[in-house]
Amino acid sequence: MTEQRTGGCHCGTVRYEVEIDLTKPVIECNCSHCQAKGLLLSAVPSENLVISEGEGNLTEYNFNTEKIRHFFCKTCGVQPFARGKGDAAAGSMINVRTIDDIDLDSLTRLPFDGKSR
Repeated sequence: MTEQRTGGCHCGTVRYEVEIDLTKPVIECNCSHCQAKGLLLSAVPSENLVISEGEGNLTEYNFNTEKIRHFFCKTCGVQPFARGKGDAAAGSMINVRTIDDIDLDSLTRLPFDGKSR
């Protein structure tokens, strides 16, 4: 069941709109990047994510296999989303912690062993 939600970074410079299904489990990855940032991720088709404000204030970080483009706000450092590269370009990963008025206790978490990949 998808719904239209809004979200953004901590300082409010970067804002987005996303059509997302929060009844599906969110990924709780243990890789060095996700674990350090406490990311909880939900996959959406890229066309479901629209950056409504602050696109010019985003910067990109890539690591390991560099298949994922991690975007974060230059001002506050919060990562609202990531996008795939190459074959994964059709998808985006939303950091659900950045969705406005999110009830984290209502989400089902799916552990993912990114540390071993």
